[in-house]
Amino acid sequence: MLTVRSLTLLALGALSAVEAAPRKGRKTSAAQQQQQATTAFDQAQQIPQGVSTATDGSTILDTTAMVNGLPLRFKVSAPADQFTADSGVDGAAAAAGDAGDLGLNVLLHGDGGQSFFDFPNQAVQDGLAGVAVLAPDPNLFWGGGSGLDRTDGVAHSQAVADLIATVMPQVLAFNSSKVSFTGVSGGSLLLSGFLLPGHMAQFASAGQESQVLLNCGGLEPQVDVSADNAAALAATRIHFQSTQQELALLQPAIPAAIAAYEQIATDQGLDTAAIGALQTVDNQPLGGHCEFDEQDFVSGVQLMADSFSAVVQDGDGVLAGTNVNVLNPVPGNEDLTFSGAS
Repeated sequence: MLTVRSLTLLALGALSAVEAAPRKGRKTSAAQQQQQATTAFDQAQQIPQGVSTATDGSTILDTTAMVNGLPLRFKVSAPADQFTADSGVDGAAAAAGDAGDLGLNVLLHGDGGQSFFDFPNQAVQDGLAGVAVLAPDPNLFWGGGSGLDRTDGVAHSQAVADLIATVMPQVLAFNSSKVSFTGVSGGSLLLSGFLLPGHMAQFASAGQESQVLLNCGGLEPQVDVSADNAAALAATRIHFQSTQQELALLQPAIPAAIAAYEQIATDQGLDTAAIGALQTVDNQPLGGHCEFDEQDFVSGVQLMADSFSAVVQDGDGVLAGTNVNVLNPVPGNEDLTFSGAS
């Protein structure tokens, strides 16, 4: 059986061209295209799927489902007995469609897929089973396209929403009223630009609990926000986390996203105090893109995964193992100031 660590090492070896940040498009000649026999998506398929062990000793299932004609590879981390018999997990005891006590924390990785293979939100953390989904794109870009132009954002966000609604109940017993999200870089672009404004009513209607952690990325809504989705967003806990040396193309995009989500809440009748309790923001770490620990992309993303509960689940806002409190209310802090660019 492959362990989480061995899967990660395989991933890093196969994805030799992994990129963690939103990139602008590159032009290649016909000869270069012929030399590029496989895409990042093709290379990812060479990494074995199956069952492995999470850092807390629970079970990780790595599998693929076709959703709306798109191959969505995903990982789920939970106790073995919470998986369904059809999942193929040893010790599975649930039936398809069973409701469970665990909620979900669904992670969408950055461009290139690094955080899918690292799976920083694995294990059961504060009542949430970790889930990570791999972008069905040749470059492993959530929303396709490049940079801030996510040309497949509508299709990808619909596929993720449908994966949670139709596929996950066939794999795991979970509480569908407790679905939260974590975005990393390009994954944050898909969440803020498309999935949240287009589908939040599915996850944050009356009686449901949903928290969203948007790391190192943000877009204004790129789709129309229906009345139902606007009302749901006004009941969703959202935190925007960046750094002092964020990517240049994201430095104006993240504050624009913050202002747009604040306006949605305002239009729903929330006052300044209510918005400040619901929406928070921070960019005080001195690192570059996603380097929230001021050292490295991978360890920085892991720090935020370890701090999910402290930041968005009514915690004290202090990042794990530090004295850094990131809970600054959005009202009055919309216009982030950066000290440089990574």
